[in-house]
Amino acid sequence: MSTEPESGFVTIAQARYRYGAAGPTIVDGVNWQIPRGEIHCLIGRSGCGKTTLLKLAAGLLLPTEGTIRIGGETLSGPSPRAGFVFQAPTLLDWLSALDNVLLPVSLKRRPTAADREAALDLLARVGLTDFAARRPGELSGGQQSRVAVARALIGEPDLLLLDEPFAALDALTREELQDDLLRLCALNGTTALFVTHDIAEAVYLADKVAVMSAGRLAHARRIELLRPRHRDMRYAPSFAAACRELRDAMDGEPAAASERPAA
Repeated sequence: MSTEPESGFVTIAQARYRYGAAGPTIVDGVNWQIPRGEIHCLIGRSGCGKTTLLKLAAGLLLPTEGTIRIGGETLSGPSPRAGFVFQAPTLLDWLSALDNVLLPVSLKRRPTAADREAALDLLARVGLTDFAARRPGELSGGQQSRVAVARALIGEPDLLLLDEPFAALDALTREELQDDLLRLCALNGTTALFVTHDIAEAVYLADKVAVMSAGRLAHARRIELLRPRHRDMRYAPSFAAACRELRDAMDGEPAAASERPAA
């Protein structure tokens, strides 16, 4: 039986990934740890390796070098302890919202009454009690994203991995979904790694934010906002200062006193 390291529930140790033996290095010697129950965000420009690192953390890709551990167990394939939310909701058009939430269960076995109750409870928690029987074409973009989050949580994962799931939504819907996500993670003590291009989204959600550049973690900052988070925090000077520091880091400017993770 493995023992979870005290320093991190998720441990990424000297992870490298390249496509093919002679291909370019997409993730280049990343070290990162996420304590149990924390939310960490990755930001960076397109092509910097964020999504590849997220897939490594999920076990959807295996590192060319280094290791990924969840709860002390080294990944050798997709982790049953992780739920994944993609950029697009990827719902099945012919299934109801309820059956889309139940899809991960249905792929393994016939859902039980308890499974359906759990799925209905998750839909209620994301404000979709009255939409369980609707198909994706009858749902708004925000509602589809809520179904996708509920589907990722149906197996009660220890780790939730999210790849820009709210990027295509309007600003108000996006903020509502951020609050939904924070509430659900706090309720279940879920650890999360969230990839986004949006600096303000990262600061609002995260306990810690890392800036990725050319496959490496170039800069990191703890976010000292109190929890639970609320919308007024977005207008506080400390929020603006965190956003500014992270933007400067993305622009390659020297950062103020903060953490610099080892490459």
